[in-house]
Amino acid sequence: MNVLLSAAFVVCWSSGFVGAKLGTQDAGATTLLMWRFLPLAAVLAVFAAYRGRTSWRALAPRDLARQALIGLLSQSGYLLTVYHAIQLGVSSGTTALIDGTQPLVAGALAGPLLRQYVPARQWLGLCLGLGGVALVTTADAASTTGVAWWAYLVPFAGMLSLVAATFLDRRSRTPVAPAVSMTVHCATSAVVFTAAALTTGTATPPATGSFWLATIWLVALSTFGGYGLYWLVLQRSGVTEVNTLMFLMAPVTAVWGALMFDEPFTTQTALGLAVALSAVAVVHTAKPREATPDPAT
Repeated sequence: MNVLLSAAFVVCWSSGFVGAKLGTQDAGATTLLMWRFLPLAAVLAVFAAYRGRTSWRALAPRDLARQALIGLLSQSGYLLTVYHAIQLGVSSGTTALIDGTQPLVAGALAGPLLRQYVPARQWLGLCLGLGGVALVTTADAASTTGVAWWAYLVPFAGMLSLVAATFLDRRSRTPVAPAVSMTVHCATSAVVFTAAALTTGTATPPATGSFWLATIWLVALSTFGGYGLYWLVLQRSGVTEVNTLMFLMAPVTAVWGALMFDEPFTTQTALGLAVALSAVAVVHTAKPREATPDPAT
């Protein structure tokens, strides 16, 4: 079951990069993100009012504020940088590859923040994954012209935002139902992106069918599938393993982008895919050791 959930998570999360590429061909990032989250937040709010009231009663205002902050980091901050990078001309594959450095950051911080220390075998897998990311990134970037060098730095900010949201969630002692967290996260993003679109005068959506196809794609696959499975796999497998799956987003997105948008897919890209797959295998056959409890805590 965990393998199937992990595979579904990889496909759904990768779909977000492809959907962003599809949607930003017709509109700006804030326009697409506003119309992705505004109707979704309204539907989730209605559902919460009629079906999920029991799950909300046990939460204090501080718990809701924490979930809003997690949503701000994991959706608003992360997605805005991803969409903006793609809008600047960075390919969907390269954007996913840059985000693939997340496991190293999460693995390094898991010990001091969560007391889940990464053994040597997992560090080997993480370094292999970074090698795969580097291989595909350099191949993809070398085939792209007319993109400013600093545009490749934009996704790094989003990666750090998602890492921060992950640790903030894992340090919380109050269990929150997935439906509740999804509603709060999407409502937060709806407010942020609607305000941004209205401020910049980009709230009016284009009339093209491809824009609305991309919007539906992003709601169904990326939001419900990607984010929903992210938190589910995180609860079942832990920070290091779920973030190692991020290594697979890069090659999967590169293949997907090559098929849908004719983005470059070379022999070096295929080699990077093989290295990333081996990294996941190494990490998932090693278990992080828990720190010895401190008597003073």
